[in-house]
Amino acid sequence: MPLSEHEQRLLEQLEKQLHEDRRFASSMKGPANVGRLSTRNIALGILLVIIGLAGLIFGISQHIIILGVAGFAVMFGGVLLALTKSATGKVGRAAGNGAKSAAKSNSQFMSSLEERWNQRKRDQSDS
Repeated sequence: MPLSEHEQRLLEQLEKQLHEDRRFASSMKGPANVGRLSTRNIALGILLVIIGLAGLIFGISQHIIILGVAGFAVMFGGVLLALTKSATGKVGRAAGNGAKSAAKSNSQFMSSLEERWNQRKRDQSDS
């Protein structure tokens, strides 16, 4: 069943918009590892929080204010470290390589779909 002229125009507009959106999406993609928490940072952060808490409790119990303040500072640093997002590292590089291969396979998939679509349009116009 062939498409009407109106439907063909709408389809062409959709294709044009899709092509523009694909360019926009690819330009907005960032590295795959941006925004991921590092397990190493979380573990070290928890360790620092525990050490800081011990220092804080010991400092308060012994009336050594400076030790309590230092313990609190170590706890605060541990929380910051645990919540710091990793930008590089072995895990990040591996994730980046995986993202590149996924993008390549996605690009090949889209190319094959586009080729099938073009072939279908050619077959319809020949009929």
